[in-house]
Amino acid sequence: MCFPSCDVIGQEEGVPDGAVRARRPAVGSWPAARPADWSAPGGVGGARKPDPEPPQRRRSAAAPQAPGGMGRWARLGLGLSLTLVLCLAALWAGTLAAADEEGNQDESLESKTLSAEDQVKDHSTGTRVVAGQIFLESGKSDSQSEGEENFHSQEEEKENSLEELNSLEMSNLLNKDLEEAEIQSPVLTAIGGTADGEPCHFPFLFMEKEYAECTADGREDGRLWCATTYDYKKDQKWGFCETEEQSNKRRQMQEAEDVYQTGMKILNESSKKAQKKEAYQYLLKAADMNHTKAMEKVSYALLFGDYLKQNIQSSKELFEKLTEEGSPKGQVALGFLYASGLGVNSSQAKALVYYTFGALGGNLIAHMILGYRYWAGIGVLQNCESALTHYRLVANHVASDISLTGGTVVQRIRLADEVENPGMASGMLEEDLIQYYQFLAEKGDVQAQVGLGQLHLHGGRGVEQNHQRAFEYFNQAANAGNSHAMAFLGKMYSEGSDVVPQSNETALQYFKKAADMGNPVGQSGLGMAYLYGKGVPVNYELALKYFQKAAEQGWVDGQLQLGSMYYNGIGVKRDYKQALKYFNLASQGGHILAFYNLAQMHATGTGVMRSCHTAVELFKNVCERGRWSERLMTAYNSYKDGDSNSAVVQYLLLAEQGYEVAQSNAAFILDQKASIVGENETYPRALLQWNRAAAQGYTVARIKLGDYHFYGFGTDIDYETAFIHYRLASEQQHSAQAMFNLGYMHEKGLGIKQDIHLAKRFYDMAAEASPDAQVPVFLALCKLGVIYSLQYVREINIREVFSHIDMDQLLGPEWDLYLMTIIALLLGTIIAYRQRQHQAIPRPAGLRPAVPQQEPPPEHQPPQ
Repeated sequence: MCFPSCDVIGQEEGVPDGAVRARRPAVGSWPAARPADWSAPGGVGGARKPDPEPPQRRRSAAAPQAPGGMGRWARLGLGLSLTLVLCLAALWAGTLAAADEEGNQDESLESKTLSAEDQVKDHSTGTRVVAGQIFLESGKSDSQSEGEENFHSQEEEKENSLEELNSLEMSNLLNKDLEEAEIQSPVLTAIGGTADGEPCHFPFLFMEKEYAECTADGREDGRLWCATTYDYKKDQKWGFCETEEQSNKRRQMQEAEDVYQTGMKILNESSKKAQKKEAYQYLLKAADMNHTKAMEKVSYALLFGDYLKQNIQSSKELFEKLTEEGSPKGQVALGFLYASGLGVNSSQAKALVYYTFGALGGNLIAHMILGYRYWAGIGVLQNCESALTHYRLVANHVASDISLTGGTVVQRIRLADEVENPGMASGMLEEDLIQYYQFLAEKGDVQAQVGLGQLHLHGGRGVEQNHQRAFEYFNQAANAGNSHAMAFLGKMYSEGSDVVPQSNETALQYFKKAADMGNPVGQSGLGMAYLYGKGVPVNYELALKYFQKAAEQGWVDGQLQLGSMYYNGIGVKRDYKQALKYFNLASQGGHILAFYNLAQMHATGTGVMRSCHTAVELFKNVCERGRWSERLMTAYNSYKDGDSNSAVVQYLLLAEQGYEVAQSNAAFILDQKASIVGENETYPRALLQWNRAAAQGYTVARIKLGDYHFYGFGTDIDYETAFIHYRLASEQQHSAQAMFNLGYMHEKGLGIKQDIHLAKRFYDMAAEASPDAQVPVFLALCKLGVIYSLQYVREINIREVFSHIDMDQLLGPEWDLYLMTIIALLLGTIIAYRQRQHQAIPRPAGLRPAVPQQEPPPEHQPPQ
């Protein structure tokens, strides 16, 4: 249990309304609104103005101050130690920053601070609901749970007995603390007016309305004032709550806030590039007025070139200013600059410090970066457990954001693969193809309507997420009797959005229609309705029935929920093996929550052997599905638009977060001599990114590492290291290119002893591994055959060969007679053949061949 002082402590740290600290006026902390009232003392006008809604009233200042309360509870003795521990835990959780949501714009770069519940979630026991599914976090066996229950019951009995014994003493002590806290509470002193130096009185009565805080009512200049007695009208005692300088600063900050909100409104509501540029002009103006959030938006826009001209140096200056103010976003960005060496000299130590501070501030990107660094051992000692802690924290947040309709699609396009295989589909839909599908949908093609509806519902493949258009396409297809469209309409009504109002009844109708037609999406949705009682009474048996039907047809949502029911023992006997089976099936379909649940099982050793490495890889997969992954498509579009500098910076930040595709794409752009870095630095930086991508299993990156060491790009020529990389790519990924390169190195004896037989073997293996390698392998084998023949002839001594031949033994003692006879026969045959040839051409009598008359050469002709 936690006593009243614990609540005071939590409020003091979080500073909500009603906290003791809220009574002291701080610059920029007073409400900006100016509700009209009678003219206050010192005001300009005297006419009464319309009375808008009253300002929010704060609690009385009688609450005890946090530090004093803690000192009193310490005197309760050893018997209350457990209670103090619980209170301190609550205090620690309360200090963590709350999430700062700014719409859906640019979440990839904005830090999301975690609430206290999220920060301590991993250490809690019992159950919780993630995206509509019940999940046990403790992962302990039934026997362990029973033991813990017994232990907790004993502790509760001990606390109850202590509470009964000391209730009177604690009550007296609490009252005493409350009195002292009220005496020691900071008192706001009036400045100027008719009661200069006197303490403000809260609440005070002004125009028949009580004010629990300073107000600007009745003043046209907007300065805050307070009364020093309860009834201002009676005593006319008043003073300002702030100096003129403080008032000007507060008004300036309020003006900056208004400009910032105007810019954010344009940014969130528009999709046109020109309007977004206009929005950033407002943000620039707010940033110039030292508005923190505006500075964060502008600094990242300058870093990436988003709607502003890219300027690394200006963004660095803003990041340093934000870091001095304690902004986690600024700390993470400055750490990124030091890690990548953009605008500053590269320093992994400084980067680690800034990343750590950003993580302590609750920045999810910082946690993700630290998780990857501990997992890969970058700048720190490799530590799987530390990586697990950071990745789990981020994965909890990502999993909690997943809705029934699923998250956005993450497009992972590799630039190197596009260049090497131009005909290979990148997953992006061409504009002409989208227009063709739209034409078919307008003509009534149901399949085109459903396909376009899903594209607009989830986004991806070059199509922006648009719930309005998704709803229209699904509605058209549902009216035509398509069960899939009905099921997705049920999903949209079940979740609700700005376009579709949430309605369990409407969702249930669509789910039932689709389920009756045997649609697995509808069956799964109906199972969810019965599992959580959405529009119908809770019925675990029916939920299990519909989930089983959906899972049998391979629908991932049905498999996921069925696994969850087996895991938690809801409607069925708890069975971790069955849960593991269905989670694995759902993960093969790419469901994020399936990866999350499997990670939890491997992290806690529930139903499987505990494996930190497997858990980290699964949590990492979940983390990479967060909204910041949208930056991958932004970077790709920048590259396609010809802005390589913007693309490489975005890819480098994602590479810091551990995205393998971002690492390879950043290396690919650097390999093409990106101008944002020095000419002599492109290959070393590219080599670093290829190395990180290869460590995550990317075959092309491993081959690139071999090429860099073979040709000496960014490093010294090292044939042995190149041979090692080629061999790894050949053995682990069965790369035909690597096998061909190994054959060439064996043929030439580079980094390995020359061996033509092994060279032929690797050439043959390359031809078997890929049909594309057959033509180069054939040419290489022809060349190898010629070289082998020349080498064989060079090694043979003809004179020594003939000297070892014994003709008498080979042809007999009279071999010379046989040879002369054969030669004579050959000569006779030739002579007879020639004579027969002359006789075969008869000549007619009296005819002679005409002799052509030759003209003399021109120089011997007589003159005319």
